[in-house]
Amino acid sequence: MLMGTSAGTAVVVAALYGLSLGADERMLGLIAGSQSIGILVMGLPVGILVDRYGPTRLFVLGNLLGGTVYGLIPLVPTAEFLLQCMALISFFMPLRFVSLNTVFMERLPAIGVSKAGWARAAYMMGLLLVGPLLAARLTELMDFPSIYRLIAASFGLTVLISPIVFADCAKPGQTVKRLTVREVGTALALLGQDRQLRRVCSAEFMVQALNAYYAFFIIVIAVEVLGLSPESASGLAAVEGCSMVAALLFLGHPVSRMSPHSVFRIGLAAILTALPLLGLGRSAPVLWAGGLLLGLGLGMLQIVVISRLARVGGRFGQGKVSGLTAVVGPSGSFLGSLLGGVFGHSLGLQGVFLLFAPLFGLVVWPLLFGQDSHRNRVASAENPRHWTLRPSLAAALAIALVAGSYPPLPSDLAALEGKAAELWLKLRSALEPKPASAAARPYPQPI
Repeated sequence: MLMGTSAGTAVVVAALYGLSLGADERMLGLIAGSQSIGILVMGLPVGILVDRYGPTRLFVLGNLLGGTVYGLIPLVPTAEFLLQCMALISFFMPLRFVSLNTVFMERLPAIGVSKAGWARAAYMMGLLLVGPLLAARLTELMDFPSIYRLIAASFGLTVLISPIVFADCAKPGQTVKRLTVREVGTALALLGQDRQLRRVCSAEFMVQALNAYYAFFIIVIAVEVLGLSPESASGLAAVEGCSMVAALLFLGHPVSRMSPHSVFRIGLAAILTALPLLGLGRSAPVLWAGGLLLGLGLGMLQIVVISRLARVGGRFGQGKVSGLTAVVGPSGSFLGSLLGGVFGHSLGLQGVFLLFAPLFGLVVWPLLFGQDSHRNRVASAENPRHWTLRPSLAAALAIALVAGSYPPLPSDLAALEGKAAELWLKLRSALEPKPASAAARPYPQPI
């Protein structure tokens, strides 16, 4: 959770710092996307290096290098230098989280498979909930150079406590083989060989893309479009993270009582409801509702994706599949940030949320109506606890379009009451039988 908190704080601070430096939509998109470039390149190689050299040394090295660069960011207060530093830091991040994930997987048999999702939930709690809130508070208490020095110090803190975490790790052997490109290519080739793995990884790709876009650009949307304070804007990022973490932690048991197909559809319905709210909403309550539904839907999809990846890992090996997910997730995050930079200027940052709707449909359609559809319909008929959700997809989208395009709530309560009274009188007048002369009589006006 400490690592997630430092990463979440750094993401929000980078967005706010970029705005203070005068960065436009394209530069903000590049800054957000640069935080995934190194993870994309180094994910698989670091996984192999951890097996060769052990997680401890690589974890310490990644923290020292990342903390050093974070401390250097305020020295040159330009958006271009911020972009370069964030891109460089992304190459060191896999040394941290791949090493820690390896330790967790080694201890998973003792911890229990039922708690396998808790590690991701704890990291996301820091990344999407604690980190954004802490960043908002820090921006009120200190300037950006002081904040970046504090982030650098948090990396040093993880180095100090690492001997406790890595105390029981197995040490690498005496002979260490050289890392080859062929080994990395063999792991990547699995995506082309197995259709189920390819489909599940595609869903993980889109989940991470949408999550990354929301986490970074909702801050900019709230500040520039709605005129909210940084603290309130960070609250929008936190509500999505809180909803997603809650789904991962508390929906495991209810989800186990339904078919994976039904869970996937419910999650997709929540996402398709949230996207128009976020793309068309012009008030804070609408965006809050969209963030809440988006986190819930993404969390439910994550539960299905993790379970299916574990099933595929039983055939190909958990190590190879884990290495692929270390590449697929950051690739999706990079796409989400890239879409904001490319289309944010022409469509508007809110309009990009609407662009995600057809993209999600193209990716998840094979999972919903592919070869597994017949098998899930049979399971639903045999077991009454399993149920499907077809009409809700279209209904949720229609409701979201209406709610998202509705005008902002008036700040004056009297105006709201007057509008409600007027609508009620019109409705009552239309339903009650009227005399012939009533047609020319105007509707009574509310007081």
